[in-house]
Amino acid sequence: MTVPSATRRPAAGSAAPDHAPTAGRFTEVADGVHAYVQHDGGWCLNNAGLVVADGESLLIDTVATEARARALRERVLRRAGRPPRLLVNTHFHGDHTFGNFVFPEALVVGHERAREEAAAAGTHLTGLWPDVCWGDLEVVVPAVTYRDRMTLHVGAHEARLLHTGPAHTTGDTAVWLPGPRVVFAGDLVMSGVTPFCPMGSVSGSLAALARLRALDAVTVVPGHGPVGGPELLDANEGYLRRLQRLAAEGIAAGLTPLQTAREAGPGPYADLLDAERLVPNLHRAYAEALGAAPGDPLDIPALFREMSDHHGGLPACHA
Repeated sequence: MTVPSATRRPAAGSAAPDHAPTAGRFTEVADGVHAYVQHDGGWCLNNAGLVVADGESLLIDTVATEARARALRERVLRRAGRPPRLLVNTHFHGDHTFGNFVFPEALVVGHERAREEAAAAGTHLTGLWPDVCWGDLEVVVPAVTYRDRMTLHVGAHEARLLHTGPAHTTGDTAVWLPGPRVVFAGDLVMSGVTPFCPMGSVSGSLAALARLRALDAVTVVPGHGPVGGPELLDANEGYLRRLQRLAAEGIAAGLTPLQTAREAGPGPYADLLDAERLVPNLHRAYAEALGAAPGDPLDIPALFREMSDHHGGLPACHA
């Protein structure tokens, strides 16, 4: 069983990651295609993307706080020369959407469920980490939605929006650029960071990875962590299959998800950031093993509290 080689635990004596709002950086991964990576990729430190061609641009996701969003806008203008005409949200979570409001020129696009979930959630995420300086946020939900797939054109670039079914959430979008063979996977894929699927599905996440694999992408831009290639799909699949095995064993032994998490620990995935996610992820795996449908709602606030108790405190959020 393999795990991603790019993890974010600093070696002894190395410098800590720079979590300043201005620390995010764009890297051109193909002609006119840019990944915006915020280190170290932990809670609320997500990635975004920018596609620029023929005087037009598409932004893929924003960021969690007002300060980070304004820094992102500055860098987008520097790369594109003008504000983006289109903005795609890969799902509803605030780290990927709260910065929408600093791009008023853009038409926001997302899956129909992402719009519903964003409207229902509002700024709920801010209450989980009240010490974060979120800024003066304004929730902006997708104005244009789709159900299964949609194609956007950004100059010569074709961007295909693909809904994979319940996976990370119930309204995920992957953005596939068939020309340069780059996929912006959102939180369907993590890089050196623990996957998180209690709001979606374990089996659905595996199905989503299979669909992404079929694209034959050269470059995979994950929702969190360093950009990689198809090996990121392998690492995420391995983690999810372990979840399913642990759930089956825990149910057979009469253990709760929390008890199973305590006995099993992170195992070969101990070097991934945010390993505490094992607890809520196991709740989802248990639910599905016991007959729940992918995406059936769980009590997420209760799972977050249980995860924090198991972790020994609130997980660190450097947003």
